[in-house]
Amino acid sequence: QVQLVETGGGLVQAGGSLGLSCAASKSIVSIGVMGWYRQAPGKQRELVAIITSGGRINYADSVKGRFTISRDNAKNTVYLQMNSLKPEDTAVYYCHWTAPLTGDYWGQGTQVTVSS
Repeated sequence: QVQLVETGGGLVQAGGSLGLSCAASKSIVSIGVMGWYRQAPGKQRELVAIITSGGRINYADSVKGRFTISRDNAKNTVYLQMNSLKPEDTAVYYCHWTAPLTGDYWGQGTQVTVSS
């Protein structure tokens, strides 16, 4: 069983920065696809950024140029650096991992609140 634990959320003013971390319980970050999703109140969960085993990265248009996803295989950890935060970035951020024949795994989520 894979466990994902997010840390690093909090409250920040608009224009500020926050960094999120997602630690995996097994050596999986270099396998399959790891990503960050978010869900704001009353809205559907949406993709923020993903990184594949081959290192390909995709971002949602709304975060391009502001957010950076990265990973440290040795630490089994994926990161999301968020800069120039906006109030509309306020959401619960979830770490996600999937690979062929494994299914989907989610972290418990971490709250990010951006005040105007």
